[in-house]
Amino acid sequence: MEKRTNRPARPVTERRQYFDSQNRPVPNRRTPREDQGRDESRDDAPRFERSRAEGGRFDDEQFSEPRPRRDEERSEGRRDEGGNREGGRRPSSSSDKPRYPHRPPQDRSIDMIFGLRPILEALSAGRTLDKIFLLRATKNSMTQDINTLAREANVPVSMVPVEKLDNITRKNHQGAVAFVSPIDYMPLDNILAGLYEEGKTPLLLVLDRITDVRNFGSIARNAECLGVHAIVVPSHGAAQINGDALKTSAGALNLIPVCREHNLKQTLTFLRESGVQVVACTEKSDASLEAETVDLTGPLAILMGSEEDGISPEYLRLADHKLRIPMAGQISSLNVSVASGIMLYEVLRQRLGKNNI
Repeated sequence: MEKRTNRPARPVTERRQYFDSQNRPVPNRRTPREDQGRDESRDDAPRFERSRAEGGRFDDEQFSEPRPRRDEERSEGRRDEGGNREGGRRPSSSSDKPRYPHRPPQDRSIDMIFGLRPILEALSAGRTLDKIFLLRATKNSMTQDINTLAREANVPVSMVPVEKLDNITRKNHQGAVAFVSPIDYMPLDNILAGLYEEGKTPLLLVLDRITDVRNFGSIARNAECLGVHAIVVPSHGAAQINGDALKTSAGALNLIPVCREHNLKQTLTFLRESGVQVVACTEKSDASLEAETVDLTGPLAILMGSEEDGISPEYLRLADHKLRIPMAGQISSLNVSVASGIMLYEVLRQRLGKNNI
């Protein structure tokens, strides 16, 4: 076996000489192999001081701390001036991880209430709630009280899975989320009775399954500008009145009353029995709006349906008249907010002609 002492010595390679800007020789940097055998106790000064004393060049990168490897940088992450990590992978500690990384940010234009007890207290205090979402398969005395008070206040309650609640908010909802309405809903019978007592001719706008928030805001703006006394919406299947709806309506939702009815079929029957004529706007009708075959100057309720399905057949059967808006283009339908504006303008035009406002 060959001994270590019998091996030939390595050839000595000539090192390259470097010079500074003043053409002075710069001492060569030691290699890591040479540093291992060097006794640092013999050094009277650090390397950068000795280099300056000898007239050499001082390089920040030459004497700076070695850069960590990429795998270390990825696991540890960079740190700012305060010693906090700026990036990279976090440790496996659960306290450093985001609690709900998959949830969307909360919509700040919507006011929410979380938890069973706060929602129950809000209902008991008479606060106007738009919708309530409860965790499915949750049955206790508190949820029963919430359902009872919500039914009395005509607030829709939906039993949803936990994924639905997680998508609504990032906060710890505890299986219950409620949306607070920015407006107060008014009872339809009180409004109708008040209009008759004041000697006014009622003009109501009934919306069937208008779910788009911006469409609802535009319809409310049209209704306020054209003299509608109240908007009637169903409890289920209606657009949520939030900050977007208020902004689109240009503040009209703060001026015009909104009535939320649990059963729209019973509401239409109540209006007909109260002397209010129900006119449905549908493209399936043969009677056209410009023909003026229907007198729109008396107590009136305009019924508008959704853009996808139109007015429900059961509501169409309760309508006294059905009118369609004439169109000359190739597209056979209008946006519901535009259609409502056309219908309400025709009502206002006929009433202005007869001074029946």
